[in-house]
Amino acid sequence: MLNLLSGFVEELRRAGLPVSLTEHLDAAEAVHHIPIEDREALKYALGATLIKSSSHWHAFETTFDIYFARGLGSGEDGEPGAGEPGEDGQRPPGDEQGQQGGGGASDEMTPEELAALLYQALLDNNQSLMRMVARGAVTRYAGIEKGRPVGGTYYLYRTLRNLELDKVLERLIGQARAARPDAQDLSALDERLLGDEYRTRVDQMRKAVEDEIRRRLVEDRGAQALAKSVRKPLPEDLDVMHATRDELATLQRALQPLSRKLAVRLARRRRHRRRGPLDFRATVRRSLSTGGVPVEPRFRHPRPAKPEIIVIADISGSVASFARFTLHLVYAIQSQFSKVRSFVFVDGIDEVTRFFEQVDDPAEAVQRINTEADVVWVDGHSDYGHAVSVFFDRWGGEITSRTSVLVLGDARNNYHATEDWVLTELRRKARKLYWLNPEPRDYWGSGDSVIGAYGAHCDAVVECRTLRQLEKFVGDLD
Repeated sequence: MLNLLSGFVEELRRAGLPVSLTEHLDAAEAVHHIPIEDREALKYALGATLIKSSSHWHAFETTFDIYFARGLGSGEDGEPGAGEPGEDGQRPPGDEQGQQGGGGASDEMTPEELAALLYQALLDNNQSLMRMVARGAVTRYAGIEKGRPVGGTYYLYRTLRNLELDKVLERLIGQARAARPDAQDLSALDERLLGDEYRTRVDQMRKAVEDEIRRRLVEDRGAQALAKSVRKPLPEDLDVMHATRDELATLQRALQPLSRKLAVRLARRRRHRRRGPLDFRATVRRSLSTGGVPVEPRFRHPRPAKPEIIVIADISGSVASFARFTLHLVYAIQSQFSKVRSFVFVDGIDEVTRFFEQVDDPAEAVQRINTEADVVWVDGHSDYGHAVSVFFDRWGGEITSRTSVLVLGDARNNYHATEDWVLTELRRKARKLYWLNPEPRDYWGSGDSVIGAYGAHCDAVVECRTLRQLEKFVGDLD
């Protein structure tokens, strides 16, 4: 079991989950106190010891289901797992053959018989019968071919489409409603509770089909190969510019705990900064108690200054997602900066600091920026040259040696004049000038990208495509 656990921890690390040696040892200790044949108990014991963030749970669950797909004993509620004998030594009906491509007696059933068994399993909430129906349905409908590099999602879609679970759900709810003598007087709450019970059973059926498909794919390809093919990036490693709507929602949920962690880290780093220069007078006074020998030198306590931040963000096109998350993060930790001012642009530029004033949630301010900020000058296509020159003319005099300037954008200038002299002036006046580019580094300088012209005048040009990269950059700000 320890070798199995070590392999599982390595698989989690390959998926990007941070698992330390201490957590590995905690997991090894935890498995000594649970029934090892109880798959659910093992899953939650390992999750409790190895996972530190709720945003990592889905990746952990997928890895667990794949790595332990070939069986760990009993299923839920102590019932026999797939392909295992029950207490009487007999296998469940239709489970005479549970290997790849075979469903035993269930693969000899007609679609009508399989549909009848499905309905009965959901009606009775019979978990064993659900697993048997899942095996038969995957055998009949999925069309799994050995060695064929097709993802499990394709097989799952084919199987569920033929099972028509939505129609089965409607039939179950309709029959349950008709069986009640007070059907005409059901309240909205009663209707909802009636439907929720059967929806839960249908979800369990979907899960049983998914587990069966995964088990067969593991038998065919092996756990590591399958895990590699279905591995998805963690929320902090998602590419912000190319994230789907669901992934953007996941990123939004990850921002708040990230900002709290980052604020604590910045505060701790400033609090425990290296000691200051030697305090000669205090050292001499201290030495009087040791005969004039400075045994304990005294140092001045440093007072690290919080940087003043100016953010200049391109909010055109897909770059807007990156700008939105960066502004959100910066304002969520603004207590760690002496002042934060924000400017957004497309081909025109506008200060949007006012939108963040007296707002508890920075996300609300970011939403207002999209509709109220005056950022269009001519045609609404990115013009970095015009935007930065207007910024310098209107607000350049307010930049001091305490100001760190962050420019956010892909530097795709639509072949307009770069006006890169502005960057030279900004760097001369500011404490630091950084450019955060959400494009992959390999794309820099291609097409209408002028990041090379701008980057030559910056203290650093940073590839910043994910929340992890953004966290590292903001955490290193000084």
